[in-house]
Amino acid sequence: MSKLDRLDIKQLRIFQALIREKNASKAASQLGLTQQAVSEQLKKLRDVFDDRLFLRKTSGFIPTPFAEQLSLDIDKLLNDFQALLSPKVFDPKTVSGTYVIAATDYAQQVVLPSVIARLRLESPNLKIIVRDFELDKLHDLMESGKVNLAIAFPDYIPNSYPILTLFEEHHVCVTSLNSSISKLSPSLAEIADYPSIIASPSRPNFKGSIDDWFKSFGLSRNVVVSAPCFSIVPMYLEVTDSIAFLPSRAITELNLIEIELEESPDPFDVIAAWHPRYNEDALQKWVVSNLLP
Repeated sequence: MSKLDRLDIKQLRIFQALIREKNASKAASQLGLTQQAVSEQLKKLRDVFDDRLFLRKTSGFIPTPFAEQLSLDIDKLLNDFQALLSPKVFDPKTVSGTYVIAATDYAQQVVLPSVIARLRLESPNLKIIVRDFELDKLHDLMESGKVNLAIAFPDYIPNSYPILTLFEEHHVCVTSLNSSISKLSPSLAEIADYPSIIASPSRPNFKGSIDDWFKSFGLSRNVVVSAPCFSIVPMYLEVTDSIAFLPSRAITELNLIEIELEESPDPFDVIAAWHPRYNEDALQKWVVSNLLP
């Protein structure tokens, strides 16, 4: 009997559930099977692919590198099988269910309002969850299907993920109208020495994305406050004699003044990304097509 004859769709679905849950009991519960049945099918899969596929750990399983790569191919196969039973024409008006977007604080302010407006208009039965971007958990959340789309900056996204560049952005130096530096024309060295507020949404610390740029001039910033999100920084600027570097699109219509600099920080991209296994998913393709104006 060939290896292909020893495989069936049920085994592939069990493999997919183990990849998601990394626990035989949870996978069995999800599929309506016994844990023993899952273990038996896993044994057959190991024999077919000549790989252990999953290694035991205290709280469940961890996939081998071969299994992680295999999961992408199996997901594509299962999606292709599902496509045989699904309508060939995708109509967003008939779509229901839930779609989850993980977005940075900046993206929630600048990108998502117009995107959600378009999605709600064209797909009124689709429920949308927007959750905070969790850098350390992103891969696990997207691999397990708990997050469908991420909107962030390129440095936050695994290199293997497909991306769509939404637009180019740049930082500007801002302060409140009442600050002692608002009416001056400071040098870059004076800017570096001035008390500064940063937004550090992924990891609480006093290091921001502008620090490397200052270092290229032999300068180090005087960071005195670290905030968890961009949206709160303007409020802190109003009550402190300080400055901040914020993305230009995040400060429109705020009571802040931009400080002209002799040099400008490098621009950066704002991107959307998703797990490779959803490349051919019709809903995913439709959502991504609505990200650009």
